[in-house]
Amino acid sequence: MRAISQDALGGPEVLRVVERPRPEPGPSEVLVRVRAAGLNPTDWKHRQSGLFLGRPPFVLGWDAAGTVEAVGLGVTLFAPGDEVFGMLPYPHGAGSHAEYVVGPARAFARRPASVEPVQAGALPLAALTAWQALVDTAQVRAGDRVLVHAAAGGVGHLAVQIAKARGAYVIGTASAGKHDFLRRIGVDEPVDYRAVDFAETVRDVDVVLDAIGGDYQLRSLRTLRRGGLLVSILPFPVEGLAEEAARLGVRTAMMLVEADHAGMTAIAELAERGLLRAEIAGTFPLADAAEAHRAGDGGRVAGKLVLLVD
Repeated sequence: MRAISQDALGGPEVLRVVERPRPEPGPSEVLVRVRAAGLNPTDWKHRQSGLFLGRPPFVLGWDAAGTVEAVGLGVTLFAPGDEVFGMLPYPHGAGSHAEYVVGPARAFARRPASVEPVQAGALPLAALTAWQALVDTAQVRAGDRVLVHAAAGGVGHLAVQIAKARGAYVIGTASAGKHDFLRRIGVDEPVDYRAVDFAETVRDVDVVLDAIGGDYQLRSLRTLRRGGLLVSILPFPVEGLAEEAARLGVRTAMMLVEADHAGMTAIAELAERGLLRAEIAGTFPLADAAEAHRAGDGGRVAGKLVLLVD
């Protein structure tokens, strides 16, 4: 099978198409023929630094949508021919930027017929991150005020839709040029972070979703009501965060996304009902993975980039 691999850390130029043996599913695993695979900022971070994966060679990619080709011992959820999508276990389960991938059966959910493969390939990691932050961790409910940073980004624009589906009032930060997009996906109150200091203008928030880190974490604490919660999807707290949160009477949570069959099933249901849709910023053939990385490296993509594998 073809796969996108690298032998060194660095820029997009280190990525290359290689031939690898097709994997075989072990107990509780499924073999999926990949049709579409999303890219996420964690892909370029791992390409550059190795991060959790260490030294190459490795194949990146955690998002996958495709067809079950074979099932391992004990798998009852799926059978060959089923259309599925899901997120491979993060961070050590990477490998979806290839024609075939093996993963735990319970990392996947059935792809609804109304959700096309490109959508299904774009959703898993970003949507699961948003779901686990807002629903599992923050337990957002109707009437909550939610501040989403980088609201036009991969996680952010899906977090907006999940929060709105739960009845929240959503405030979203992005540059002014993206405010029309934010309103289109449901943001009630766009904030131009370049024109104003959100920490001075936003108040009485129940939940902040931080996708930026650094001083955004500290500044975001000032927007929370007493007892409110900051959830950061970058689990590296800035210095002094715990002390400042205690002083202000607010809470913090640092999270990493986890493979999650129940979460994927909930995402599938939202997508099938038309309440959750990824903005597709661009699609690329598998062989052009380096070009996709170049597009993502700038950090200005609104929505998701997807590799077309089939």
